[in-house]
Amino acid sequence: MSIHTPAAAFRSPAVPGATPVTVAFGDGIGPEIMNAALQMMLAAGARLAVEPIVIGETAYRDGHGSGIPPEAWDSIRRTGLLFKAPITTPQGGGYKSLNVTLRKSLGLFANTRPCLSYAPFVATRHPVMDVVIIRENEEDLYAGIEHRQTDEVVQCLKLVSRPGCEKIVRYAFDYARANGRRKVTCFTKDNIMKMTDGLFRKVFDEVAADYPGIASDHMIIDIGAARLAARPEEFDVVVTLNLYGDILSDIAAEISGSVGLGGSSNIGEHGAMFEAVHGSAPQIAGQGIANPSGLLLSGIMMLVHIGQREVAERLHLAWLKTIEDGIHTPDIFREGVSARRVGTQAFADAVIDRLGHSPRTLTRPDYAAATAIVPFTPPRRPAADKRLVGIDVFVHAAGTSPDTLAARMQAAASGLLALTMVSNRGVKVWPEGQPQTFLTDHWRCRFEMPAPRQFTKAMVAELLAALARAGIDFVKTEHLFTFDGVPGYSLGQGQ
Repeated sequence: MSIHTPAAAFRSPAVPGATPVTVAFGDGIGPEIMNAALQMMLAAGARLAVEPIVIGETAYRDGHGSGIPPEAWDSIRRTGLLFKAPITTPQGGGYKSLNVTLRKSLGLFANTRPCLSYAPFVATRHPVMDVVIIRENEEDLYAGIEHRQTDEVVQCLKLVSRPGCEKIVRYAFDYARANGRRKVTCFTKDNIMKMTDGLFRKVFDEVAADYPGIASDHMIIDIGAARLAARPEEFDVVVTLNLYGDILSDIAAEISGSVGLGGSSNIGEHGAMFEAVHGSAPQIAGQGIANPSGLLLSGIMMLVHIGQREVAERLHLAWLKTIEDGIHTPDIFREGVSARRVGTQAFADAVIDRLGHSPRTLTRPDYAAATAIVPFTPPRRPAADKRLVGIDVFVHAAGTSPDTLAARMQAAASGLLALTMVSNRGVKVWPEGQPQTFLTDHWRCRFEMPAPRQFTKAMVAELLAALARAGIDFVKTEHLFTFDGVPGYSLGQGQ
């Protein structure tokens, strides 16, 4: 099989009991490294029935907004297993993220990215690094719900659910237990985002109590990221929200030696996807110099996932031996350390030549001891006593002052509800605001109903109708609820 075999022409050999797998050959360097990865996997004895699909740039250009044509979806749903090379999203607006679409549409909630150093054969300042980043894959800011509300302000909604938190946190602890890991660290920014990140940390603390044999701790994301970059040997398994996990895993992969060596899995209840961490690198496509290691290590994770652990270990040992022997692609080649600079095909050949051999110094994987992880489905909790107690009305008003806007809002409300606060970009500016606060044209005006009177949605309708009659340009509202007497909203003091 040539390294340049077209995706559509690829056919895996017929092997009894082979596992069907959908394979996307990708864009840029994707076809080169996917062909190389499959060569190595099949040579090692992987039992795979490959179903090639075309997704990414070609599908985008053919009018598929998600980059995934119907026949590709059919294959992915049929096999429940996707091995994907990097893809290219065309420049310009209107194109959805293919990765986000796949992860969310298929319920692939758990993204796992092992980040190991291979010193002294791959350059790194952290020779004993062995960290696994486990990232929530479906929620957070990656919901992609954004709106422009005024001339000056846009918003992005951060959505975090209790079931989503519990699924990923339990997965992290189950991963640690299944792979002999000693500690799970949670990263959040719950000192600022007390409700969204606060929920993630609360669930983490609850779940950690169910795993007394595994240590647990929590760090604020900013100092946590700094510590991870400076002293990664202090960490073992890190679990965090979607955006933080995306950033952290790239940092961790890069400081381990090269983001080009990073593999990942995306696991859900009904399927799985395996892909390299790096992108499609179109600037070196077709030159035969790309490193297939990140995709190969993802393929090894896939082999473990489908129960072909002996093959996974045999292949991983051969790869480690190749790295140890100094057979390196240009991205990790170093004079005085590397023995030979090779291209994509020669690297694949070198790994195949070393099947049956083991590294002398690099740590051997032990896939036989790992246990399968069954994704957890959280039970539904009883509904809380939910009560409406107020409303935040967001207003577009340029060239005004907090006192003037507050007076307009109070006059329009005509005593229907009490205006208790006005904020601008989350900072309270009325009453008792500070004159130095920079103001935009986007305001939040909070109305509340003093106890014991009951606030109703009919009152919301009356209030909004009154504001409309007064010519006030409200652009959004958020109802304020209590749940079992606890406020389900930030207090809005602009800490």
